[in-house]
Amino acid sequence: MACQIVIPDDFPTAISGTEAEEKLRGLGNVRIYSHKAETQEELIKRIKACEAVINIRAYSHFSRQVLTSCPHLRLISIWGTGTDNVDLESARELGITVTNTPGANALSVAEHTIALLLALARQIPRLDREVRLGNWPRVEMVQLSAKVLGLFGLGAIGRHMARMAKGLGMDVIAWTYHPSPERARESGVHFVIKEELLKTADVVSLHLRLNDETKGFLKKEDFDLMKPNAFFVNTARAALVESGALQEALRSKKIAGAALDVYDEEPLPPGDPLTTLPNVVLTPHNAGLTPEATINGLMMAVQNAETFLAGKDIDPTCLVVRGSR
Repeated sequence: MACQIVIPDDFPTAISGTEAEEKLRGLGNVRIYSHKAETQEELIKRIKACEAVINIRAYSHFSRQVLTSCPHLRLISIWGTGTDNVDLESARELGITVTNTPGANALSVAEHTIALLLALARQIPRLDREVRLGNWPRVEMVQLSAKVLGLFGLGAIGRHMARMAKGLGMDVIAWTYHPSPERARESGVHFVIKEELLKTADVVSLHLRLNDETKGFLKKEDFDLMKPNAFFVNTARAALVESGALQEALRSKKIAGAALDVYDEEPLPPGDPLTTLPNVVLTPHNAGLTPEATINGLMMAVQNAETFLAGKDIDPTCLVVRGSR
């Protein structure tokens, strides 16, 4: 009997009509849902009878309730790096394998992070609006060359960031849970403790994975350590930061500005406090949305499913939870 595979959340459309969908359909019977499941009950209904799920969107929450309601489920193959929408402990307990696609969009996200930083430092959004209105403002901007970039996280995105920042003439320091002389040499960075990074960096850029350990990683006392002329950039996850502390740091000019691609609530509601702050640049969680990054990640997610269903060993860099079902 053919394997039952479900994509419960292809909205907005990502995989439908691509070569990744074509490859996936060669692995079994595939059903794709192109509208959001509004409740956990609806998500359960969609995947209850399947063996493998390709998870496209992080709004699908695979809670314990969902996982225990799906006795045939053996695999959740996530498109993307983040796994905070899956109860990993329950998946482990129930023998469900969970995979992701680390590094698939790393170059795209790093490029977007640099673009956000340049837009912030050079006040591009403001100047664009003024020129369109017929004005010709003369304002001092920030030159990034010889400034210090502080990276929290030195995974695939962080390493691309280090390389690009060096191309701009920046010095790069980093903090990570697993520093080593080898990683420092490979990336051309200097590892420092958290407090030193916050006190030293002219730009703080966040590239950590969200989990129980990193939730609320940056708090009020951390923003208090930063330079008053420092910038903050987040293209990782909003929950890594206490949002109230960031907003207060921006309102009180404890830091000079922020550029953000991720938010506590998405889409960002009209009138959200962040939208009223003049020292903030905002984009709609689209840092990884390039054709190259999209198809690369989708093909990786399908490859993980193909490897698993064939009973072969999954690339360990993509393996989040090893199940037994």
